Amino acid sequence: MAADALIELLPDLVLLLRRDGSIISHTGGFGVAEMRPVDRVSGDGFEAPWSESTATLIKQLLRQSISRRTTVEARFQERDRNYEVRMTPQGPDRAIGIVRSALPRTFDDPAETTGERPLLDRRGFLRRFRESMSVAVLREKSLAVAVLYIDGIPEIAQLIAAKVSEQIMTLAILRLSEQTRDVADVQSKWYLGQLGENVLALVIDASDRDAIDACVSRVCASLREPITESGTEFRLTPYAGVGVLGLDASSANALLEHAHAAAAEARRAGSNAVFFYSDTIQLRSLARLDLAQELRDAIGNRDIRFRYVGRYDLRSGRLMAGMGYFRWRHPLRGEIRPAEFLRIAESTGLAVELSRTALKTFCDDFAVLNEQWEPDVRMSFGALRHHLFHKDFCADMEHVIAEGRIPAQRLELRIGEKALLACDGNVLRSLHERGVQFVVDEVGRGIGSLSSLARAPLWGLQIDRAWATALRTDVVAQKVCRAGMNIATSFGLTPIATGIDDQLQQDALLDMGYRCGCGDLFLPCASGRNAPKATFCN
Repeated sequence: MAADALIELLPDLVLLLRRDGSIISHTGGFGVAEMRPVDRVSGDGFEAPWSESTATLIKQLLRQSISRRTTVEARFQERDRNYEVRMTPQGPDRAIGIVRSALPRTFDDPAETTGERPLLDRRGFLRRFRESMSVAVLREKSLAVAVLYIDGIPEIAQLIAAKVSEQIMTLAILRLSEQTRDVADVQSKWYLGQLGENVLALVIDASDRDAIDACVSRVCASLREPITESGTEFRLTPYAGVGVLGLDASSANALLEHAHAAAAEARRAGSNAVFFYSDTIQLRSLARLDLAQELRDAIGNRDIRFRYVGRYDLRSGRLMAGMGYFRWRHPLRGEIRPAEFLRIAESTGLAVELSRTALKTFCDDFAVLNEQWEPDVRMSFGALRHHLFHKDFCADMEHVIAEGRIPAQRLELRIGEKALLACDGNVLRSLHERGVQFVVDEVGRGIGSLSSLARAPLWGLQIDRAWATALRTDVVAQKVCRAGMNIATSFGLTPIATGIDDQLQQDALLDMGYRCGCGDLFLPCASGRNAPKATFCN
């Protein structure tokens, strides 16, 4: 068979077009026979072989491709069939167009209005997103893209198994598709893609800010609902950021970058709200670069101090321990939230240095507080997880004990529930044998392992404040608090409550079985009069 005959059998239709809209030549198109012009139209305009709407669209793509000197894509419908066209410039006055059959994939296709919303992989999503952008620009319409960071998925992969994390993500997305197959949701047409292990992207055919916010909020609400797999309940936390075409950017890459930046800002703020991109977000990212350098200086100058929260016996009111929490009072910026500067420390590699330097400050504070407290009151230190996992962590703590900075019997270490799962049990047992007391903190905030709780040499189990404060109004919080107390009792641990801000809260926790805790109800655990470098509060 001759080469020309083989080319004629190509499934895609290839067109060489002039800037004025005339067809120079064409070949192939076996798979799109309905779109293939007859030979005699060469040199004629688009209106000869196709409908007026299709000819107008291709002419717009042609001129856009030549003027911008870049490839553009779009979708269109001709004779009740869907096609996609890609236009690539070939010099200042001509371009090559490729037309192929397309599966239903645009907002206006039937599959999109019947709730059939398959999840696209990264490559498929990016391709479809660029096509949607091209169509929106040609139609002079707007659309929005939302990026969603899903916290909880990486932890499941790291602490349990990657296969389990993939299953949880799949279940969340399948449930999302089922829940949104309703009439109301068709008003905001959208499709979903996965950009990473825990990153989703949502393209929404809307320009109204309220409609976009409502659509993304529904998706996030679905992702937050508990997911049960093999008898275990998992909770995911989505953070969403949005970029709007025309308002924030005019290219696909820039729009995605802006949505990423807005989602990262929502994540830093720990907010459930949908964050829309703005210039202030960019300014904040630059400010955080400055803050990273200032944090390095603050660590070197030992400006990161502690505020101390007392843990009390709920019946007698006796002080049992002073729990140190990081505090940074910037000379110009004022009080900086720990959630902000601790994340910067982790992302810039300063976490271990910060934790080690803070440990020295912690020991200095003990020398002052020891004169004010009873001899059995412990000092509670929460090492950052990067320090806790560091190979020298045990040596650092042994050094503190050996120097007599804090007696082992007066030292308590708080470990987050998630960190406990990955912590070296030999390190904990070694320090436990010296008399160091361990408390697992933030119980109920993330995912935990009963086997890790059973094996670790723990003394106490401290329920997360969010559950304890909602105890009297939320049935789920009551169940979590009761479960935490029962687990602690079963393992021979001391259940610890937080958020005890009034007498009614204390009574409710006492009735449940908690015997010690902390909160605004109690007096400050010490006076800062003789300890100018430490801050004491409830």
